[in-house]
Amino acid sequence: MQVTRKTFDEVMVPNYNPASMVPVKGVGSRVWDQEGTEYIDFAGGIAVNVLGHCHPELVATLKEQGEKLWHLSNVFTNEPSMRLAKKLTDATFAERVYFANSGAEANEAALKLARRFALDHFGESKDQIISFKQGFHGRTFFTVTVGGQAAYSDGFGPKPGAIDHVDYNDLSALEAAMSDRTCAVMMEPLQGEGGIISPTQEFVEGVRALCDKHNALLIFDEVQSGVGRTGHLYAYMGLGVTPDILTTAKSLGGGFPIGAMLTTEEIAKSLKPGTHGSTYGGNPLACAVAEKALDIVNTPEVLEGVLKKEALFREGIKAINDKYKVFTEVRGKGMLLGCALNEDYKGRARDFLVASAANGLMCLVAGANVVRFAPSLVIPDEDIKEGLERFERAVAHVVNG
Repeated sequence: MQVTRKTFDEVMVPNYNPASMVPVKGVGSRVWDQEGTEYIDFAGGIAVNVLGHCHPELVATLKEQGEKLWHLSNVFTNEPSMRLAKKLTDATFAERVYFANSGAEANEAALKLARRFALDHFGESKDQIISFKQGFHGRTFFTVTVGGQAAYSDGFGPKPGAIDHVDYNDLSALEAAMSDRTCAVMMEPLQGEGGIISPTQEFVEGVRALCDKHNALLIFDEVQSGVGRTGHLYAYMGLGVTPDILTTAKSLGGGFPIGAMLTTEEIAKSLKPGTHGSTYGGNPLACAVAEKALDIVNTPEVLEGVLKKEALFREGIKAINDKYKVFTEVRGKGMLLGCALNEDYKGRARDFLVASAANGLMCLVAGANVVRFAPSLVIPDEDIKEGLERFERAVAHVVNG
């Protein structure tokens, strides 16, 4: 059956507006469309393709597990899920793991656990969840309400209650909002969709201290910042602040759908049998692929390489900006970078994305004012250089109208 981009408009729900080209093949950090046109991938499937496309070790693992066991349900456990959980707990603060299929589901589990833990230990009145404006935590009704962007949560009827939002990096606003009624504070240790905003050290340490003061759980949403993206296995490690619950997805499966919630033994006790679950969560196929992705990423060569590649990106973007003067700063860390547009180009991030695609480069936006790069952690240096040359042509196109 022949399908084209036009087919999308005929058969798909119109909640997406994908690019006019249709990718059909990817190898490493390069992608080809139906016409055979080649693109360099700085988008990484929105920070998912942590090892690029069709990494040979991930492909081999997928084939091997695909001939053994795909799915069982949680009436049984399985070897890949237990191995992956063991590796995650060995590598992090956590002692217990819950598997889901996505970042939204991992966040849903984290929020339900926080409420249940508060109920078990402090009673019904401790139910307030605080998160941050411009935050993003997923598209389920609970997670989208906790996310701090009303445009995503309005228009679906009454929202879950006892959820409040304050400005990111504003410690005094958080302090004013918190009380002994607060059961959890949820934050991204590097805001993604909200514009690639890093926390100040004072802020992130202050959030931890306020949570301790009010017996509230600190939830780090590391769906986008985790699995090597910042040059640490998880961003919390570079900040020196440990959460009570951490969520991870996107890069965890290297492109295969999987999410996980990590926490301590004591907190995990509140999710007794029957309190929460997922039919596909922890399936052997997803866990086998994720285990291999984690094994490859959690090595000094990959993690140190991320920071070297970040320096290459920053140097290249600076050279482009010296010439065209479109960005105020490059935000972010590692392979999660945001080029913030200046006043002259305010609101035009999508124009840069469209021009990039026309010049053979896949990139992202983070809001209307930031062009976002979230490539593979192992993108070859020559692909970075070539991709930045294509980006320069895109910038020139936008600047010259």
